[in-house]
Amino acid sequence: MTTPVPVHHDSASGPAAGNSAGIRHGLVSRLSAEAFGSLFIVVAGLGVPLFSIPQSSPLPAALAAGLAITAAMLAFGYVSGGHFNPAVTVGHAVAGRIRLGDAAAYIAAQLVGGLLGALALFGILRTLPGIQDSRTAFDTVTAGFGEHSIIQAPLAGVLLLEVLGAAILVAVFLGTTARDNVNKAAAALSVGLAAAVLLQLGLSVGNAPFNPARATASAVFSSSWSLEQLWLFWVAPIVGAAIAGLVFRGFAAGDAPAAGSVADTEADDAADFDDLDDIEGSGDAARDAEFSDTGAPSAAAVREQARRDEAREFFDGKRG
Repeated sequence: MTTPVPVHHDSASGPAAGNSAGIRHGLVSRLSAEAFGSLFIVVAGLGVPLFSIPQSSPLPAALAAGLAITAAMLAFGYVSGGHFNPAVTVGHAVAGRIRLGDAAAYIAAQLVGGLLGALALFGILRTLPGIQDSRTAFDTVTAGFGEHSIIQAPLAGVLLLEVLGAAILVAVFLGTTARDNVNKAAAALSVGLAAAVLLQLGLSVGNAPFNPARATASAVFSSSWSLEQLWLFWVAPIVGAAIAGLVFRGFAAGDAPAAGSVADTEADDAADFDDLDDIEGSGDAARDAEFSDTGAPSAAAVREQARRDEAREFFDGKRG
């Protein structure tokens, strides 16, 4: 493991990447966290439907994947930011929250973790006597369209669903992990619930995972058709993530004038304080001028006091 280094906001992978002590973990630590979190998510997201009763409801698989995301974010989010999904990393890159070099390393780590998770599941399948072909078993959890979709959804339908789902998921992630949002537990829960809801829809259509790493992990251990259709489950979620990232970059740009206005207001306040000091200084000078250097009232001060006394006597009825 590398030694934690001070946080640099321009290269932070997300607000959760640093801890409360103001440090950010080294790249090796962050990549390890991304790989292990991705492995956990793939094992839960693919393992539950793989070993469930065929034709069962996709709800348990969707909930398992969503809860796995929440748990992984809570466990490893403080190290890496808790992406565990190339689409989320792309969204961060487009939004300006992570450097491109770090984003590429994150995606590679997510792929490695996902493949290791799928390999473990494939090995378990090979030990089960009731499963004759492990690749055919993996076909049941692999993303596909057309004849490989549960409801025979065409390419266009699955494409639009992946774009929309990835955009929503990345938007929820970017919004709940923004720097102003300090409740990390609520962010992890929100992202996990959003993923569960979207997966309930995606799995019912064509095992759409909204996660290129998970799609790749299952495709590698499935039949040959899965690799032929894999491109869709990379292109579509990345497009959706880019859309969400651009929206949040626009939010950040829209906040810049507000910051300028605050600065302008502070400058105006400072000027007002300077003017107030000048006025008070002038008043002090005027009061000082009423007294001579010896401390006795000047002739002008005596005449002014006499006029005030006459006016007071007039209003009191003492002078007619």
